[in-house]
Amino acid sequence: MTKFAVLVGDGMADDHLEELDGRTPLQAARTLNMDEIVRAGQLGQANMVPEGFTPGSDVAILSILGYDPCKYYSGRAPLEAAQLGVKLGLGAVAFRCNLVTVNDGLMKDYSAGHISNEEASEIIAFLDSALGNEQVRFHAGVGYRHLCVIQDGDLDRTHCTPPHDISGHPFKEYLPHGPRAQLLLDLMEKSQQLLAQHPVNKSRLARGQNAANMIWFWGQGRAATFPSFDSIFGLAGGVISAVDLVKGIALVTGLRPITVEGATGYYDTNYLGKAQRALECLERDDFVLVHVEAPDEAGHNGDLAQKIKAIERFDESVVGPVLEGLRRYAAYRVLVLPDHPTPVRQRTHTAGPIPFGWCGDSIPPDDFQAFNEKGAAASSLQIRNGHELMGLFTRFWSGKECV
Repeated sequence: MTKFAVLVGDGMADDHLEELDGRTPLQAARTLNMDEIVRAGQLGQANMVPEGFTPGSDVAILSILGYDPCKYYSGRAPLEAAQLGVKLGLGAVAFRCNLVTVNDGLMKDYSAGHISNEEASEIIAFLDSALGNEQVRFHAGVGYRHLCVIQDGDLDRTHCTPPHDISGHPFKEYLPHGPRAQLLLDLMEKSQQLLAQHPVNKSRLARGQNAANMIWFWGQGRAATFPSFDSIFGLAGGVISAVDLVKGIALVTGLRPITVEGATGYYDTNYLGKAQRALECLERDDFVLVHVEAPDEAGHNGDLAQKIKAIERFDESVVGPVLEGLRRYAAYRVLVLPDHPTPVRQRTHTAGPIPFGWCGDSIPPDDFQAFNEKGAAASSLQIRNGHELMGLFTRFWSGKECV
């Protein structure tokens, strides 16, 4: 049986930058293992975010796993709710609830200084006690990423803006609006009042850290159902990520979320641990997806040096070990790609095409030598509908044609 590994460096794709002499971070980074995949196989380009969708990992990871967002996507928060074990009943709308820092009328930090799990859990429990009721409930997630479930079906039509899209902008210009939005606005305003003097924030400010002084709602939706990954592709397997969203996608598609000690969803994540658990997964099953958030976080922070470093660590400590481990099997395939671009200059997701590279059983090599956006754009292997990529990856090839 062929073993399949999909390695996702979240937000790796970027623009050509003057400070890199016209190169992208992927071109500037040392990526020996991703380049090896391209040399041994093929380089292509795919669109993971269909036209009309807000670019993000919720839509893009569904596409990577072979699910057409136009058919299955119902919002980001319901996917995270699945990971947290939060059941969404009839009329319930789940919202992503960020802990953010606002100062002087601006969205200063979409992550409240990447607040720790322990500090955030204390704040979310406090907010649930102070603001929660039969209609509104808060649920703690990981770091700054949390969930609020509200019993009001009209709220799924409210327009909300992701906080990472408005870093440095006047936040009042981007507050929720639409049907029943006043309920959200009241909760957000009350959270500011309650959190201003919270002990966690007093301690953070004393240490020179950003305070989690407001909640921010976005990514709402109702519960959705999915056919299992196994029923579509005939493969059982697991998903490795530090992010509740990706774990939730695993659960709703019948894949197994795999926990890795030290996986943080930030620069300091346990890269090598993720690779090791991926290889353990393949000893039991035939499919694994590994997701690394760090390049995306660097893009949101506008930190070019950290983005290049995160790409290099992903290549060295995830792609390299997984590629080496796959060679023990008689037949394998490996696919490496970002989910969407997160350009450091824009500091938010964009919907542009992403490069992908794959190699392995029955995939003949092409003429490309390196994994980057420029080569991918020149490739004849262009996938317009990104959700079709998984089907191509898991079937056999004859030349450039899938059979």
